[in-house]
Amino acid sequence: MSSPTGTDPSTHPPARFGVLLPTFDPMHTGQVPRVIEGARHAEELRFDAAWVGDHLWGHAPWLDSSVALAAAAAATERLMLGFSVMLLGLRPPAWAAKQIQSIDALSGGRLTVGVGVGGEYPEEFEAAGVPVGTRGKRVDEALTVLPDLLLGRRVDFDGQALSVHANPLAPAMRRLPRILIGGRGDVALRRTVRFGDGWLPMWLSPDQLIERGGRLRELAAAGGRPEPSITLLILVHVDDDLERSRREAAQHLEGQYKLPLHVVERWAALGPPEHVAEQLQRYLDAGVGEFILMTLGSAPLIQYERLAEVCGLLRRTLGRRGSMTPGQRKGTSRGFEW
Repeated sequence: MSSPTGTDPSTHPPARFGVLLPTFDPMHTGQVPRVIEGARHAEELRFDAAWVGDHLWGHAPWLDSSVALAAAAAATERLMLGFSVMLLGLRPPAWAAKQIQSIDALSGGRLTVGVGVGGEYPEEFEAAGVPVGTRGKRVDEALTVLPDLLLGRRVDFDGQALSVHANPLAPAMRRLPRILIGGRGDVALRRTVRFGDGWLPMWLSPDQLIERGGRLRELAAAGGRPEPSITLLILVHVDDDLERSRREAAQHLEGQYKLPLHVVERWAALGPPEHVAEQLQRYLDAGVGEFILMTLGSAPLIQYERLAEVCGLLRRTLGRRGSMTPGQRKGTSRGFEW
């Protein structure tokens, strides 16, 4: 049976599971986030990737994303690393390119670059001396020049929002990193088709993702571009007690975003492992090929262990479904099969 995206699930590449590293202190403990330990533990647990968020200012203490990724690169050997997402418009493009080149060199080519526009915290744009209203145009123009900067080519560019005149930057990258474009709206989809290898949304339901994934495919076909991949950032907390899971999530969201749980709970996966797996399965059936699991609560490394259990359940189920005939798969596309 076909999935809601109109494709046979058995033809999809294996799903990838990554975690967001704890680069922030949502509970305001005053302790240094356990980035290095988190990266090592994620690698030990066989996650595919570790990602970091990127903010100059927020309601909770937050480590610099490029420094955190450099530390994670030094502490790991196999784990893919990524920005989720770099606020490219906050930085001069040449400086952003230098950060990307350096992390890629330190990691041995393990870096993925998610790019976003931001804007939820106007204060960080003010602190960076960047008019918040120009952020979309700045991102588009930065993405225009970024490939040449990363590959060590001379850049001379004068746009509406940016002027970039840069000698070749070194160490030049041998090949461009995978570029994912963050956002939920049509502008983000168009930006993905124009500049990206994949789309990186968050806070969407499976049905919304199916609809917008269809729109993404239409735009790619119209532009003669390959179909972009879909990587989803999703809030998660695994606990055998659903109400305890909700309390942990609520405390985290209040501390980090000043956001009540009920605003985003419909897009989160909370509770016992079976329930979290079922929620993630719905997104897989909607076309997601990769997850960035943002753990909520006060113990992110323990959550990594619970999530490794969930991912193992999902991988085993995906393997069973992939070995079925279309007739055997009928009726198992939506909902988790045990």
